[in-house]
Amino acid sequence: MKEYVLVGSGGRGYWMYASAIAERYGDVAHLAGIMDVNRKRAQYVEGLIPYDVPVYTDFDKMMEEVRPDCAIVTTVDRFHSEYVVKALDRGVDVICEKPMTMDADSCNAILDAEERNGRRITVTFNCRYMPLFTRMKELLEQGVVGEVLNVHFEWMLDTVHGADYFRRWHRKLENCGGLLVHKSTHHFDIVNWLIGQDPEEVYANGALRFYGPAGEKRGERCCECPGAGDCAYAFRDSQVSWVKEMYYGCESEDGYYRDRCVFSEEIDIYDTMSLAVRYRQGAFMSYSLVAHAPYEGWKMSVSGTKGRMEACQFDTGTQAGDDCFHIRIFDRKGGTATYDLKKETGAHGGGDERLLRMLFRGDLPDPLGQFAGSRDGAMSVLIGVAANKSIREHRPVTVEELVSFDRWKARGEARK
Repeated sequence: MKEYVLVGSGGRGYWMYASAIAERYGDVAHLAGIMDVNRKRAQYVEGLIPYDVPVYTDFDKMMEEVRPDCAIVTTVDRFHSEYVVKALDRGVDVICEKPMTMDADSCNAILDAEERNGRRITVTFNCRYMPLFTRMKELLEQGVVGEVLNVHFEWMLDTVHGADYFRRWHRKLENCGGLLVHKSTHHFDIVNWLIGQDPEEVYANGALRFYGPAGEKRGERCCECPGAGDCAYAFRDSQVSWVKEMYYGCESEDGYYRDRCVFSEEIDIYDTMSLAVRYRQGAFMSYSLVAHAPYEGWKMSVSGTKGRMEACQFDTGTQAGDDCFHIRIFDRKGGTATYDLKKETGAHGGGDERLLRMLFRGDLPDPLGQFAGSRDGAMSVLIGVAANKSIREHRPVTVEELVSFDRWKARGEARK
């Protein structure tokens, strides 16, 4: 039986990890502590667990008293590195929500701490476990497109999901590195994993064109705004019981509001982004993310020496009704092949549950290398960090400027 502590008791911390341990993995895992700077929120989550769990607002005190085997870090992104490094320095393994961290200095600090302590960081890239991406990886490993030369990837967030990043703590670059780090880390990791290559250079553009000052601010927060009833971007979940308890009921502790106006002047993250990535092994990637699309989903093509793979997924809009996903392969002789995958139920198409089973039971084979560590966490984050630097400085940025590839050679983890 492994002892776990939860560091950060927001929605992700509870729904993804705490509830899973308590409800489905109690025979192999025990939640032994919950820490959050907001005591009310930590107490609320503790009340949802079917057994008593000590609640803390002090991380060091929790670690000293509980002495867990593993810390699960699900705080605001800007604090990931602080708690990851502290846990590793106590000889404790870490499960860290993506992104592993949000800038180059903290990335290096985490890698240093992992090396000096000989402990393990697992970064939870649940997209790797989604059946569609898994099948794409299997086909690429079989060589259906030959050597990968180019990837084109576009991700669309609609104005339900996308807008939510602009009303929460994510709205400030200092909290999360913007969507190019917080959200796109998922996407960059998928490409890195699918093609088995390392990013080398990034050139990016980004702007705040739809939310923030671009729109008409009507109030400070939706629940107090007289125009909320007519606003297409107002927060609609304020009466959901767990949202009321976890957020509205805990505001007196830290003044954090879950429903701030998406057109506030303080917003400084981008809602429209595009970038070009060159990989060390020769591939190129073009990528775009918009957070204000009329539907939600993604499209990807992978072109290689033998052909091209195309796949897409639509979560909302008129194109979301298909009960199957489709992967299409085009060869150089005019031939085509289509692979149809029945859509599965569960969060992220069943990907979350597969990841949780790997985390807490570890009893599934991993021939595709889906289980992700610090190297994967770093390589995905560094594309976003380099993109932000590129936007600020109007120039291409190399990953080597941020974290030396010699580090991977020393660890025996360098790709050819």
